[in-house]
Amino acid sequence: MKRLTVKVYSIEKQSIISITLVLLISALCFLSSQWIDYRITALILLMTVSVLAVLFDIFPVLITAILSGLILNFFFIKPLFSFEITNTEDVLLFMMYIIIALVNAVLTFKIRESENKAREKARDIEEKIKTIKLYNVLLNSISHELRTPIATIIGAVDLLKEKGTIVSAENQEVLLDEIDKASIRLNQQVENLLNMSRLDTGILQLKKDWCDTEELINSVIQKLVPLGSNHIIFFKPKENLPFFKLDTGLMEEIMRNLIYNALLYTPKDTIIEIDIKYEISTCIISVSDNGNGLPEDEIQLVFDKFYRLQKSKSGGSGLGLSIVKGFVEAHDGTIELENNTTGGAKFTLKLPVETSYLKNLKNE
Repeated sequence: MKRLTVKVYSIEKQSIISITLVLLISALCFLSSQWIDYRITALILLMTVSVLAVLFDIFPVLITAILSGLILNFFFIKPLFSFEITNTEDVLLFMMYIIIALVNAVLTFKIRESENKAREKARDIEEKIKTIKLYNVLLNSISHELRTPIATIIGAVDLLKEKGTIVSAENQEVLLDEIDKASIRLNQQVENLLNMSRLDTGILQLKKDWCDTEELINSVIQKLVPLGSNHIIFFKPKENLPFFKLDTGLMEEIMRNLIYNALLYTPKDTIIEIDIKYEISTCIISVSDNGNGLPEDEIQLVFDKFYRLQKSKSGGSGLGLSIVKGFVEAHDGTIELENNTTGGAKFTLKLPVETSYLKNLKNE
């Protein structure tokens, strides 16, 4: 039986339910009084109060305990329909009933309160252990991810600044290209850390405005071009696609993480295709590739924080897709991942949006 708690019902509703139940059981016992002794009725009412004490807060239980005692006196203990008790045995029965009902209510509430505190303490300990584990994973992952691009940048800059060393124009271009790539990787990791912090602390607030998603995607692609020299990124803008009301900053992070993820984990010469369309108040964006795809048993895990594919190459902190999922859900949208039938993986975002065709009017 699922426990009813104060979190489910307010005190007023608990009181109404408790009183109604006691009245209903009392009425059934009264109709059966010719077959049931009033002492049995006392036990039935006491059992009812005990059950309510397990389910509800102490205030409505105390009310029903007193109410059930008064009902027992008035309707079942002779003389009937009077609060007067002439028999000493019945006086003792009534007093014992009231005492047991009230003590039972208080003790049951205290026991349940102690159990809740114990559960909360165990949950806090579990959360602390989990936090420490996540912190260690984050520290190990991020320290490597930050150290690599920083070392690349420092090494390249030192080589360029070293006196007496002649670096050809071609080699200078190579070094600058490495600095560019390392800077992008470093910026990506810092952005992911900041974004994850925003999600974890719950301070994320959408700032929606009219967004040209095609222009946004092109801008993200241009920023990631140095990392995509060994890949083919295909994105073809469509005519008559409206503006969408979205948080531009979050959408840029979503697209950057998805494209960066594809560049990082797919082989050379992989084709990364980005598509965007509008269907019935929904903006649908897909990012697919013709790489090696993902193991079916890991598809549901890739959006978990810090999760990385078991046989994936080094690189990445396991935060990118978790952030993507958080930002998509902040837009009340959904994201799905599946393997293409022809090979590779496909991410599909579905975002409920407002639209404006001002873009099309400007182009006409």
